[in-house]
Amino acid sequence: MSWVLGVDSGGSGLRIALGRAAEDGPPAVPAELVSAGGPVRTGPMGIDAGHLLDMLLPAVAGLLERAGADGIDAVAVGAAGLATLGDDLRAQLPTALERSLGVRRLALAADAVTAYAGALGQRPGVVVAAGTGMIALGTDLAGWRRADGWGHLLGDCGGGAWIGRAGLEAAMRAHDGRRGGSAALLARTEAVFGPAPGLPGLLYPRTDRPAVLASFAPEVARCAQTDPVASAILRAAARQIAETAAAACPPSGECEVALTGGLFRMGDPLLVPLRAELTELVPHTRQVPAAGDPLHGAVRIASALATGTLRLPHDARLLSVVADPGS
Repeated sequence: MSWVLGVDSGGSGLRIALGRAAEDGPPAVPAELVSAGGPVRTGPMGIDAGHLLDMLLPAVAGLLERAGADGIDAVAVGAAGLATLGDDLRAQLPTALERSLGVRRLALAADAVTAYAGALGQRPGVVVAAGTGMIALGTDLAGWRRADGWGHLLGDCGGGAWIGRAGLEAAMRAHDGRRGGSAALLARTEAVFGPAPGLPGLLYPRTDRPAVLASFAPEVARCAQTDPVASAILRAAARQIAETAAAACPPSGECEVALTGGLFRMGDPLLVPLRAELTELVPHTRQVPAAGDPLHGAVRIASALATGTLRLPHDARLLSVVADPGS
């Protein structure tokens, strides 16, 4: 069996896994994985291909040496923002990886696609990926259906930043004495950020506002056990997530739904209302556990590319095979 490489580039950094291609079914658990520092920079051309390669290539050399592998048959790179910020990757990676690693089979995928492949493999269905943001991606294997993922100003409804912002708003309402406020959330706001009147000055100048907002979402979940306002916020988030999942579901037949991402580690305060909302809005769906994360998904895509079994739909923005001598 040949070696394949999966790459997951996101807001928390670059993760790389080396695994074996498998003719039937998903590849085995990656033989070894490493983290290669912080997130890849963005610049005028979008995601900086040179910076990604500077982090990727030394890490891959170490992986190959430790595994005793003499080459890589296929690579799949999953990147956050690929759809709109991936031009530099599409322009540079095929030549650079062929020159440096001898790789001639390369797939570039949006992180939502690697999340899909990690959760459901190459089966039809819909995957909801939620952390700071929120996106749902579905397919019938003929094409992709995307819903949300538009960022914290235009969407990501029900995601971590959405929940955190709603919790902080409820705290400020309580501070002002307006209806809809939560004394419990105000207390947690001041414990985390300091006096409430100083919150705008702490939050608005930040370039990482979505992450800061999302950092408060676990506080909302903790308060939801006893606070009706916090509980209502999570029920509203569940409704938003279910509506997004419904929009991404393939239109015909039973649809598997898998949830992936750090937001769902909140557990029952979010998952119980979400399961109820999914049952109501998309009764033809079947909720299944996610098999793996986006890095596993990247390895799965690379394995399918190496063995000629890639069935996920090609798409210029979401999943493109940009260097494959067999295509």
